[in-house]
Amino acid sequence: MNAPTNLNTATIVALPERPDGISRTFELVVLILPGFSHLALHAFLEPFRIANTVSRLAMFRWRIAGLEKGSVEGASGLSVATGLTIDQLNFLSAERKVDHLAIIAGEPVGQQLTPKFNTFLRAAVRHSVPISAVGTAAWLLAQAGLLANTRCTIHWSRLAAFSEVFDQPQIRDSLFVKDGQISTCAGELAAFDLAVDLIAGYAGGYTAHEVCRHATVEGQRSGANRQTGPSGLAFAGVSDKLLHAMRIMEANVEVPLSMRRVAEEAGVSRRQLERLFSTHVGHPPVRYYLRVRIDHAKRLIEGTRMPIIDIAMACGFISPSHFAKCFKSVHGITPQQCRISVPAWVGPGLG
Repeated sequence: MNAPTNLNTATIVALPERPDGISRTFELVVLILPGFSHLALHAFLEPFRIANTVSRLAMFRWRIAGLEKGSVEGASGLSVATGLTIDQLNFLSAERKVDHLAIIAGEPVGQQLTPKFNTFLRAAVRHSVPISAVGTAAWLLAQAGLLANTRCTIHWSRLAAFSEVFDQPQIRDSLFVKDGQISTCAGELAAFDLAVDLIAGYAGGYTAHEVCRHATVEGQRSGANRQTGPSGLAFAGVSDKLLHAMRIMEANVEVPLSMRRVAEEAGVSRRQLERLFSTHVGHPPVRYYLRVRIDHAKRLIEGTRMPIIDIAMACGFISPSHFAKCFKSVHGITPQQCRISVPAWVGPGLG
């Protein structure tokens, strides 16, 4: 077993005068859950460390928390030491006020919402503590009923499952989404963008810019940026009309549109649509549309326990046999064979 890493230290020496508007240190608590992504954790934490470094001010201080005492093992098998548990957090404490709570989760989150954890999340919301759910942590907030009618996001690989399992959240394919008290983030490197946005809100745009420059990042990415582009597409010189047509296909999976309708909504002729796909994608739009639907189905098979027939219908296939044939032509295995490889912890939703 690897010795747990201690990330609870946030010490800065030689503190200059604080700039106007920053009267005290911003207290951040980062709650890590078993199976968390180390990439997401460090991408989120490092901007705050860099902000302290470039400003020569202890503007930000963080504590690493866990559900229980001890270290928490991440997806890579490496463990991180925690400085406190959720039982020890007091949202009313004036001495160590929690200015922001970030939750970083990994794959097996479905069984992690225990009654105690649910009570903790609701207490944070009740005491108006801003919360950032990074990666699959958005799934936990949705399970706890905290995302009703809330704009949110989750890692792109779980967007399909999330949309099927939870009806009330307003899901977005974005790097991160801020809606009132709650922010949700796709995780991984998008956690850096969310952290920089938080830094800009507290310490100003100049500090955020300097953090990006120090990290050799070319500018701050907006949370509204999409997580991924259309699959199989080289973006250099691509027509906006083609991108629009692809977005239309991705938004109409359950009830597929005709190519004539796709072309009309994209503002091109059917012939021009065919020519755009031939030039930039290498195969006809009908084939691309089929791949979009099949890939959506694969994400549902891997991320939920929905019956295969329900998944087929959710992806616009009326005949299960036709769905199985199309699925195998794309992925080389049947939907049933794909389901066999799904980890045992995947439950009705993500797990």
